[in-house]
Amino acid sequence: MALPTASCADTLVAAFSAGRGRTAVDVPPDACDCHVHLYDARYPAAPGAALRPPDASAADYRQLQRRTGTQRVVFVTPSTYGTDNRTLCDALAAFGARARGVAVIEEQVSDAQLSALHACGVRGIRLNLSHGVVNSVSQIEPLARRIAPLGWHLQLLAPVDTWPGLAAVLDRLQVPLVFDHFGRLAPSMAGRHPAHALILRLLSERRAWVKLSGAYIVSEKGAPRYEDVAALARSFLEAAPDRVLWGSDWPHASATAGHQAMPDDAQQMALLSDWTGSAGVLHRVLVRNPAELYGFEHPATIPETP
Repeated sequence: MALPTASCADTLVAAFSAGRGRTAVDVPPDACDCHVHLYDARYPAAPGAALRPPDASAADYRQLQRRTGTQRVVFVTPSTYGTDNRTLCDALAAFGARARGVAVIEEQVSDAQLSALHACGVRGIRLNLSHGVVNSVSQIEPLARRIAPLGWHLQLLAPVDTWPGLAAVLDRLQVPLVFDHFGRLAPSMAGRHPAHALILRLLSERRAWVKLSGAYIVSEKGAPRYEDVAALARSFLEAAPDRVLWGSDWPHASATAGHQAMPDDAQQMALLSDWTGSAGVLHRVLVRNPAELYGFEHPATIPETP
């Protein structure tokens, strides 16, 4: 993907993203944005869906990539569509080998349907216990059993107070876990809430991953720099730098709905660079870790990590 020239960099804008211009960070080749949703009015929203953003297309997202410097992407079926993964499959077809997917499924999904999703580029499923309208806690183990033969992971989003009560269930699972949006921990909960200790333990045991996605959602101080999120992000990076991912959470459906200020995605990348503290750790989070979890081709050269 061609990068913008210096003369046009400051004019770069993208839909559903504040600010303009390319990030100042030296983003490594094959960097991956691990949490993106697309929306398409051709597909109906699921009954009871809480978030119904305007259309956000593959072309719109390509403009965001020009600002963030990322080249790979993981698309996630949003809660809006329930178990309808057509927007996901369309996105995977549009981006080809540079994309992977995380689908939403029901227990009744057939083996043939799972195989078809795998062929499209899906490498995991998501259970959204916060805004989702189709999944429940009781489905965690049955769905994990369904996806285990495919080598997929299970991505979970839930209110933070849910995690401690699920510890025994999560310990029994035979698939990798992914906590998105910082595990929904508020920064003030770091070191205090039992959910933080649980996630840190699963990371240190190499049984789970965490996405540093949606800083604007969990921050208690808010835009533009979300300063309070830094310590929480670094707690995960210090515990297991090889189990941390980054995602923009574009197109920021909750911000579009007016729940938070619209973030500047170039600035979000700058925050990640600050949290990681070195080019080596930044490369691990943006390139090596996504290649490991999602099955992207590994980079030919790997910088030293201090």
